[in-house]
This record gives sequence, structure tokens and C-alpha cells, in this order.
Amino acid sequence: MQLQHADKLKYIKVIMIIINLIAVLFVPGLLYITTQNIYDHFMARDFLQNVEAIPDDPFQLLFMAAGLFIALMISYFVREHHADSMKIIYTTIVADFVISIVIIWILNFNYNGVLFLVFANLITYAKGNKGKYLLMFLAIASFLIADFDLVGLNYPLFSIHDYIAYYDANTQKYILAFYNLMISLNMVAFIIYCIYVIQEQRGTIDEVSMLYEKLSQANEELQDANVQLKEYAAITEKIGETRERNRLAREIHDTLGHTLTGISAGVDACLATIDSKPNQAKHQLELIADVTRSGILDVRRSVNKLRPDALERLSLESAILELIREMNSVSGTMIHFASKVETLKFDEDEENAIYRVIQESVTNAIRHGKASNVWISIEKDEPKLLLTIQDDGIGCQEMKKGFGTRHITERIEMLNGTVQFDGSNGFAVHVQIPIRWGEEYD
Repeated sequence: MQLQHADKLKYIKVIMIIINLIAVLFVPGLLYITTQNIYDHFMARDFLQNVEAIPDDPFQLLFMAAGLFIALMISYFVREHHADSMKIIYTTIVADFVISIVIIWILNFNYNGVLFLVFANLITYAKGNKGKYLLMFLAIASFLIADFDLVGLNYPLFSIHDYIAYYDANTQKYILAFYNLMISLNMVAFIIYCIYVIQEQRGTIDEVSMLYEKLSQANEELQDANVQLKEYAAITEKIGETRERNRLAREIHDTLGHTLTGISAGVDACLATIDSKPNQAKHQLELIADVTRSGILDVRRSVNKLRPDALERLSLESAILELIREMNSVSGTMIHFASKVETLKFDEDEENAIYRVIQESVTNAIRHGKASNVWISIEKDEPKLLLTIQDDGIGCQEMKKGFGTRHITERIEMLNGTVQFDGSNGFAVHVQIPIRWGEEYD
């Protein structure tokens, strides 16, 4: 509610500023245009016979009025940006008052509505009773005194009405209507401004009463909230346990799936060559034994730290190359790797996700896709990392997400990334990860 009132007050004040700017510039502007017309039509003698006074230089008067109004706006912006300093507030309000009086003076009291801006600022900002009432008294007294008819009794003043009278009756009607409209709109805007200020003060009182009632209710609701908090804590603990189980299941699935796929492919190769090429089969079994031991260590590491053993010992790129070397050695699938990123070094969670996605995708390509070749590519499209794993396997026209693909999606989504699967031509996994690039990775 307070913010809404504050916005409305600000908009109304801006409207008042625009109205006063138009009115302040209208008076010297009309004087300047009319004077030029008088010169052009050689009517100076007739015009001077019907007026008591004229400005020395209408153009200079227009320039001075514009400059003073700019000074008034500077005072306004200084006050808006230092609304917490009462010293600056009172200083700028006094400056507003002085500038307004000077504007009224150089316009020969043909327009005094600019003082309404001073009234509006006094109502809004002035807090201390003594200073507020003093400034209010001076502003009201100045407004009453700064009346053209009152001042014109003792001093010769140029009148905007004399310059309006220069034009024909139809033009006079429109000029007077516009001039009086500006004066009336300024007064209406000021009245509306005062109404909103009163509503805001009344709203503050109402809000205090409402806050007191809410405080009483809060004391009663606090005990209920404590009970609910205990219930939520128990539920949160169960949710945390479920998430941890799922995370552990993903890690074990990735590790065991990769290792068992390699063993299965290696055993198949051994069965195919054990009779004809026993030495090659023996060598193949030795490789399978190495993969098995590595897999056991990886499972233990995953259970303990949930981070692949290869990433514990090696950089991400070296870990990927080791994974590829192992799979190439124990399976008949050729895995090709290309990286256009100069250094593959990221945060731990990002490296884990990249490694596991490659591991799971390669495993799926061999186990389900029966692929002969797998191509892995990594590119940089800052701020994203683009990872693609494409195989030439049997593909999948109607893909149903299994445990592995679901975990790929979950891993990438935890990094606010996206995954797309395409089984139309072989099988492809397209991953985009918003990597947290930084100097620490250079």
C-alpha cells in the first residue's frame, strides 16, 4: 500500500513539474513570438500605446526562465537521491523557494503556480514542526503576495493579457483557454497530491493497527508453526535419505554397468577366439581381469566418495581417454574422441557429470546399440559446453527411458543443463551444460 501511494505521489509530482515547465516557458515564449510579430508588421507604436511596460529582451527572458527551471529540477533530483538527509531536504526546499520567487519575479508575476511545487515538497519531506511551519508560512505568504493585480498597483508590470490582446478574437480565445488550463491543471494536480498524502498518512495509521493485530495472531500461530516445523523436518529427512539412495544408485549403476559391459564384451571376444587363437584369448582375459579390478576399485570409490576413481587420479580429459582405451581394448567397438576445448578442467560436479554421461552413453552404445563405432565430441559455446556422443548402432525409433538415460537426464538437469536423445540414425546424446567458466580453470 505504501509503495503504491509513493508511486502515485511521484507520478503526480512529475505531472506538476511538466505543467509548470509548460506554463513558465509559455509566458516568455508568447512574449517573444508576439514581439517578433509586432516587429514584422511594424505595429510597435500602436502596441506601446496600450501597455504599461514591456520586457527588455523577451528572448533573454525565455532563456532565464528555462535556466531557472533547470536549477529547480536539479534541486528536485538532489533531494530525491538524498531523502534520508534532513539537512539536504531543507536546503533544497529553501532553494526551491528562492528559485520559484525569482521565476515569478522575472515573469512579472504573470504566473505564480510554481509555488505549488514548493508546497508539495514541504508536505512530503518537511518533518520538524518548527522548520516545516516556518517554510509553509513563507510559501503561503509569498503566493498571496505574488499576485499580478496586487503588485501591479504599485509597480509597472508587463502583462501577458496585453500581449494576448494583440491577436484576433478567435486566437485570443485559444491562447487564454490554454493559459488558464495550465493554471487550473496545476491547482487540480496539487489538490490531488494533497489528497494522496492524507490517504497515505491515514493508511499508515491503519497499517499500525493491522500490524498489532497480526502480531497477536503470530504469537498464537507460533506454537502451531513449531509443531509443523518438526513434522517438516522429519519429512525432509526422509526426502534427503531418498535422494541420497537415488544418487548412490546412479553411481553404482554407472560404475557397475560400465564395468560389466566391458567384461561381457571381452568374454564374447574370448569365446570367439579361444579355440583358434588361444594366446589372443589369454591376452584378452588379462585385459578383462584388469578392467574387473579397476571396476571393483571404482565401485568402492563410488560408494565411499561418489566420485569415479579415474577422476580421483587423473584430469577429466585423461580419465576420458583411459575409459576409451579400456573399452577399445576389451570390446570390438572403436571409440573416437575429439575435444575443441583447450583445457577440460571444471568444478567437481561438472566433471563428474561429463564423465558419467560419456561412460553411460558408451556403455549403452555397446550393450544395447551393438555399435561398431562411437564418436565423442566436446565443444565450447560459451557459456555452454556442448557434449555429443554418437554411435552407428541399431538406433531406437521409439525410445523408452531406462535407468541409464534417466540418470543422464537427472545429472545434467542438476547442473541446469539440457539433454536430447536421437535414435533415428544410430543413437545420439546431445548435452548442453552451462559451465561456470572462470580464471581458476585456465
